[in-house]
Amino acid sequence: MKRDTNITMGLILAGGLSRRMGGGDKGLSLLGGETILERIAGRMKPQVEVLFLNANGDPDRLADLGLAILPDTLPGFPGPLAGVLAGLDHAAHAGYQQVAVVPCDAPFLPADLVARLSAAAGSSGGAVATSGGRRHPTAALWPVRLHAALKSALVEEDQRRVEMILRRYDFVEVEWPVEPLDPFMNVNDCDGLAAARDLLKRWPQA
Repeated sequence: MKRDTNITMGLILAGGLSRRMGGGDKGLSLLGGETILERIAGRMKPQVEVLFLNANGDPDRLADLGLAILPDTLPGFPGPLAGVLAGLDHAAHAGYQQVAVVPCDAPFLPADLVARLSAAAGSSGGAVATSGGRRHPTAALWPVRLHAALKSALVEEDQRRVEMILRRYDFVEVEWPVEPLDPFMNVNDCDGLAAARDLLKRWPQA
């Protein structure tokens, strides 16, 4: 079924090994009375037609989220691009034209993320979020037409850097302000989690 190009599928990337958080799921860390993944899902669901979770391993540990899970289709945990590929492959079969991809460790994602990325990308291009002059490669809008090219890059070139693919296909940059807080602040380790909790105390509406 072919859908309107403005209707987007969403995908939270949670397929990594979370080594800096001791090997557990960093998205299951508590922040403000809910898990980081719950916060992200709550922010993304109103912005997309359907939201999926890219995750590997036992899916039961993530059942409380109520999201369908798309595991990597490539072996060996090759990184976030494998999660993007899983999302693009599913979207291609389901008839979506765009996939909004976000990381599992950014609890303050903006409510206008998909709208602004879509407006910048148009119907056939890609767009990536930036803030404070920094690109956020795992917060991006991917055109589904790239799914075959991405698979080739991963399988034939062993290309695992998201940034290289974004440059290759000229993803448009969309900038967000960093005041009063950077909406793409990520929680990669215990120090980051402490900083996020402190920020939420000072900005409970964040």
